[in-house]
Formats: sequence, C-alpha cells, structure tokens
Amino acid sequence: MIEIKDLSVKYKSRKEEVQALSNLSFNMDAGDIYAFIGPSGCGKSTLLHVLSGIVKDYTGTCNINSEKIDAKLHRIGLVLQNYGLLPWKSVYENAVLGLKIKSEKTDGYENYILERLGLGELANRYPKELSGGQKQRVAIARAFILRPDLLLMDEPFSALDAITREEMQELFLNIWKENKVSTIFITHSVEEALCLGRKIVILSKRPGSIVEIIDNKVFGLDNLRNRDEYYSMSKKIRKTIEESWS
Repeated sequence: MIEIKDLSVKYKSRKEEVQALSNLSFNMDAGDIYAFIGPSGCGKSTLLHVLSGIVKDYTGTCNINSEKIDAKLHRIGLVLQNYGLLPWKSVYENAVLGLKIKSEKTDGYENYILERLGLGELANRYPKELSGGQKQRVAIARAFILRPDLLLMDEPFSALDAITREEMQELFLNIWKENKVSTIFITHSVEEALCLGRKIVILSKRPGSIVEIIDNKVFGLDNLRNRDEYYSMSKKIRKTIEESWS
C-alpha cells in the first residue's frame, strides 16, 4: 500500500517562495498503476522527487506499507524522459546498475527482462549506439531488474516519435502486467493516461492538489484506441481538465 496524506512542498526560487504541492492525499494498492496528469508547473515532477527521496523537505506523510518512504530502506525505481544512462557503460551494465548500487548480485532475472524488452542482442552496446526507443528500453529494464517496491515514471515517452511512443507504451504495459509493480506514471497526455493508468489522477494548477481520481474503465482492453469507451473516457477527462484548469 502506498499512502500519501496531506503532502505539501514549498521551495525557494530566486525571487520568492513557491508552493509546489498543497495537501495532496491518495492511497494506492500494492501492484496498482496510477497515471497523473496536470498542467505544466503543477508539481507532478515534485511529487516524484519526494517519493524517490530527492526532495526531503516536505510536510505530510509518504508511506509504503505503513513505513516512511526511504530510498535506503525501499527499492525505488525512477525512469526519466532523458533515460539517465551512463555513456561509458554498456546496455547490460546500465541495466544492472541499481543492483550494483545496492551491492546485490545478479541472479539471471536481468537477462529475462533484457530479452523481454528486445535488448538481449544489444547487451554489449553503448548508449551512443542506440536509438531513442532502445535507450528508453534500457531505462525501463534497469527499473524492473531492481524489483522495486515503487516505480516512478516521469513522462518517459514524451520525447519519442508517435509510432515509437505507442510501441513503448504497449511494451511497458506488457512487462508491468507480468510483474505488477506499484507504479506512478506522470504524463501530459490524456491518451497516454488512458493507456497506462488503471486510475487517472487529475491535478490542479499550482499548487498541485487532486481535482479528481477517475477509474479507467478501458484500462487493459484490447484494441483500446478503437473502442467507443476510449473516446467517451477521453471526453470526460478533457471536460474535467477544461473546468479545473481554466
């Protein structure tokens, strides 16, 4: 269980103190996947920085199974838009980096994940030899190989072209279904939220707070984008966004 209660974050800019998040609260069952969508500057990335341990100055409660979230205690996977790969390390070395940092041995699971993500034959290549989609696969592999308690994804596919982005969404969802890792997925795309979020959390303008949590009735359905329900859900979400962000 992921438990976030009354989370508020302030930070100082050059000229003023900025309230990034305000009294944000939600509970997420273990193995679930939530897609968060909100306007630029509403605190989406700030939320992930708190949950990953990068930002420690906050008020409120952030727990995993009733324990305060701690990157030293819990396994937190973080997948970023810019991949976060080390250019001097191979695909394999980048993929197992999380295990190395925690001084843990590999057990063969890493090879399974690399194969599932189509990276088996690329294991000895370096980031400069990979396409954008391949780099993102390595970043996802590294996160899953860690067997995280919580997986955080910060608009990881937004820099990819439309076709590659859809391929990566489907590939990621297939891997997630096999592993059922508790996942918070940040996106600015309604379509991506519908594809990847079992629940969709709409955030307000800054300071970010929760406007509505929507049960995604089309999550996991085949031929998702060709269904009438998909367009109905999209219309509903866009209406909520228009009303709350105007």
